[in-house]
Amino acid sequence: MKKILGIGNALTDMLLQVSEDDLRELGFPKGSMNLITMEQAGQIQMRFASVRKRMVAGGSASNAINCIAALGGKAAFLGKIGNDEVGDFYREDMIKNGVKPILLTSSTEMSGCSIVLITPDGERTFATYLGAASELSPDDIEREAFVGYDIFHIEGYLVQNNALIEKAIRLAKEAGCMVSLDLASYNVVNENHLFLKELIRKYVDIVFANEDESFAYTHLNPEEAVQKIAEECDIAVVKVGKRGSYVQQGSVRHHIGAITTSCTDSTGAGDLYAGGFLHALSDGFDIRRCCEIGTIAAGRVVEIVGTKLSEETWDEIRRICALYRGFLQKYNTI
Repeated sequence: MKKILGIGNALTDMLLQVSEDDLRELGFPKGSMNLITMEQAGQIQMRFASVRKRMVAGGSASNAINCIAALGGKAAFLGKIGNDEVGDFYREDMIKNGVKPILLTSSTEMSGCSIVLITPDGERTFATYLGAASELSPDDIEREAFVGYDIFHIEGYLVQNNALIEKAIRLAKEAGCMVSLDLASYNVVNENHLFLKELIRKYVDIVFANEDESFAYTHLNPEEAVQKIAEECDIAVVKVGKRGSYVQQGSVRHHIGAITTSCTDSTGAGDLYAGGFLHALSDGFDIRRCCEIGTIAAGRVVEIVGTKLSEETWDEIRRICALYRGFLQKYNTI
């Protein structure tokens, strides 16, 4: 089984269920990711002080990597935290989940957090205070970090630090890694369109996007977008919510339907889709089976608030992976 290294913002998620009116009053576009200051984070928390909240270790790439580890994969995460209780919680949570933490510590900044505002339809809007995560710099990235890994997964939220991403990808490629990129958010794509185009064409092997992100990147509908993105990388995945997902490699395209489920909170759905896909890929599955495993993981996480599935649910997904593996081995296709 191949080993996977992820890089991203080490953030602790604070999950809040809010109304559409609350979101409008805060001025955040629905479904967007918004960077905020420590003061703004405090103000939002005060506004919803009476609302029940839940805290979990999160961040896009971190969620994907934790999914891979939960499914039995070999995974590590590279990020930066503060010298505080939140940072300690973050590290301990990763170790508990079977992830190797490669966590640098800031001497000046607090650990970052992401306030996840969940509306009644399950859509999530992010108000993110990066804190120590924003200090992750090119100087923190060393060649040795990539030794022994086969796949390098990047969250799109990091692309605003061009020098960091360019160095990390270059070292990953030199180490022989396949590079996977999740486009993260449509507004991130809009703000970094030219940089992303160059990055994907030169270095990236796998691109994950949802419908809004793929439109921001290509200005095409999902079926046309997945084909366009696949012309720029090896494997393109475009997720279309309840309509499933499209994957294309070369001229071969598949549509995978979504599993029937009730959506309580879509937080982490794309991350666990990527995690399930990459785990299956690391185990030698074909791209259709990879999408099916990703679809199952994403479908299960939207049924709950947050990104932490129960051990029973992980067992269910692991059994499905084992059945696939047994079937493919029997017919010598893995």
